[in-house]
Amino acid sequence: MKKGTHSDLQFNLIYLIKLPHNNKNSPHHQPTNPNHPKKETTKDVPRSPHLPPSNRTFLEPHLPPNNDTEPSKPTLPFTTLTFATSLDSSLALAPGTRTTLSGPQSKAMTHYLRSRHDAILIGVGTAVADNPGLNCRIEGVGGYGGEGLLGQPRPIIIDPRARWDFTEKSKILELVKEGKGRAPFIVTSAGTVPSAEKRVLLESYGGKFIPLELFVDEHGERGLDWTAVLECLRGEGLRSVMIEGGGTVINSLLEPRWAQLVDSVIVTIAPTWLGQGGVVVSPRRRVEEGQVVPAARLKDVRWYPFGEDVVLCGRV
Repeated sequence: MKKGTHSDLQFNLIYLIKLPHNNKNSPHHQPTNPNHPKKETTKDVPRSPHLPPSNRTFLEPHLPPNNDTEPSKPTLPFTTLTFATSLDSSLALAPGTRTTLSGPQSKAMTHYLRSRHDAILIGVGTAVADNPGLNCRIEGVGGYGGEGLLGQPRPIIIDPRARWDFTEKSKILELVKEGKGRAPFIVTSAGTVPSAEKRVLLESYGGKFIPLELFVDEHGERGLDWTAVLECLRGEGLRSVMIEGGGTVINSLLEPRWAQLVDSVIVTIAPTWLGQGGVVVSPRRRVEEGQVVPAARLKDVRWYPFGEDVVLCGRV
């Protein structure tokens, strides 16, 4: 914590002297009316996360290149897989339970990462559990001191069965109304027909449904083809995608079939164990020539202390 300057101490002293004591016997006392809502003060307004330039330097090699740079994979966006986990590799205490893991410095880093990507992608389970805003609150982006929606990523929701029951009161659409975020694109399976009411509401905010064919793997499990998903997003003009979760999405992308689609991995590790029964990052076991082998391993790894957390950056 920074030491206060003389002017800071002087200001605080003056403030304490001038502020009337809230005592019912004081002539300055004003009785509280329970029918009147408490006035919002500057202290009540959430501050925009701030990531100092010195803390951004280590992230640069793991971020999408400048938009003027020719992409290495012209048909695909630069894809970053990023999430916060506990020491026992858990994302949440239980399925459908919102769990805070990151400290304030790591959260500021997350918002900075969002400002550097064209889109944020999550699965429907996370959308249902968290009612997320999926915007960027770093000072200087659109809605937070910047012009228009500059620096605000496009939310992408993977929802094959269109089960996310969003309304105009959903946080993500509230932020659109406030000019602090973009409307989501919702990726569904080609055989799913969203309700007309949902479609009209989504499109009225500037979002849309994107139907894609399902993929059937060697285990007979059905899911979205990640190559098709990312190629579709690139076709929408999105040059970079930040994939934030949840567990199903992350574990799927770490499988050998899809791992080569991921350009960068950034993981925040919190100093806590959540215990058994949580949502865990644990890709399906790999067996080669009858032998169990690691499911995936990172290379070009760098570790950075970030407050009480540790941030791991690398490539698959």
